[in-house]
Amino acid sequence: MDEDYRPYHPNPRKPSYTPPHGAVDAHCHVFGPGDTFPYAPERKYTPCDAPKEQLFALRDFLGFDKNVIVQASCHGRDNAALVDALRSSSGKAKGVAVVRYDITDDELRELDAAGVRGVRFNFVKRLVDSTPRENYLRVAEKIARLGWHIVVYFEAPELESLTPFLTSLPGTIVVDHMGRPDIAKGVDDAEFRRFVRLLEEHENIWVKVTCPERLTVQGPPYDDVVPFQRMLTERFSDRVLWGTDWPHPNMTWIVPDDGALVDLIPRFARTPELQQKLLVDNPVRLYWEDRR
Repeated sequence: MDEDYRPYHPNPRKPSYTPPHGAVDAHCHVFGPGDTFPYAPERKYTPCDAPKEQLFALRDFLGFDKNVIVQASCHGRDNAALVDALRSSSGKAKGVAVVRYDITDDELRELDAAGVRGVRFNFVKRLVDSTPRENYLRVAEKIARLGWHIVVYFEAPELESLTPFLTSLPGTIVVDHMGRPDIAKGVDDAEFRRFVRLLEEHENIWVKVTCPERLTVQGPPYDDVVPFQRMLTERFSDRVLWGTDWPHPNMTWIVPDDGALVDLIPRFARTPELQQKLLVDNPVRLYWEDRR
């Protein structure tokens, strides 16, 4: 673990909010353990170990039924820890992998059999090295045959230049963490309005209303982030997902309490109907139903 790395909260509180039956934590990670699943040599950070057993125990403690585990950049394109967690989940976890552009169809089928249902394209330069767009397009073409979707991670200033590429991708696209808007500028800021227009104009693009702890300026209880989450949840109720982001890699000034993050849900998904879509219907449709 890096000297300045901040581990996840050791004792999150039990949420007051009870998620609906079958609820899915649709964005979380597993790290290591490093002696079994080594971290990638090209990684930009070395996290604390956060193995599958702790993730599944947290899921149960928070009142959730399923997980979607996203491959994190510290493991690079070696999805061994992810696949191990999926195979150990008794069908209660699906995955989003990071793959090589020259991955074979046999390798993709093996990931599919383990429970992978998408790939992640990371455009955040401080986390990954630059990848040629044509390599992403080659991956997109290969996974389309499996009915997988594409998860994209970028920061708001990059959206304008990325839009032509994003809109050229086939199938369903899921944007991580609301496209990382500048919360201090408010929901009427031009950058966030551009993101909302993207969702309005392209019905194949979904969004995760996640990571208030990463986006906040004010800190807990994240009052400044709730308006962004609420707008997207209410306007695009059939295309929103939610997750804890456990174990919260690279947090610099907040170690979030996962119980408090769960209790934020009814503040932006204000009706049982919205909560059902956000936590059950949408993730189950995307990850557990056959989309081929």
